[in-house]
Amino acid sequence: MFAALDKLETRLATRRYLLGRRIVEADWRLFCTLVRFDAVYHGHFKCNVRRIVDYPNLYGYLRDLYQQSGVRETVNFDHIKRHYYMTHEEINPTRIVPIGPELDLDSAHGRELVANVA
Repeated sequence: MFAALDKLETRLATRRYLLGRRIVEADWRLFCTLVRFDAVYHGHFKCNVRRIVDYPNLYGYLRDLYQQSGVRETVNFDHIKRHYYMTHEEINPTRIVPIGPELDLDSAHGRELVANVA
């Protein structure tokens, strides 16, 4: 997983979106994983080598997508965390749902400055 994230980090250093200048379906599919990663996958699934916030390009990319018109309204971190932490009893038998982490997906992303490969 982290080898793939490392490759994505490198790819996003030279292009704003996965395939260049425009958002495509692949970007939205990756968004669904990235937006859940620090809030759930890092702790709940023990994918804790690095967080998305530790990858400058991936984190900026995540914020860029999150800030697209109408997207933030579709993301409910309380619902996301409750779903994972409450339904995987074999992983979390206590069903304790963490309060954090605090994520600032509204901060400036700077992705408009990335070279736009056609």
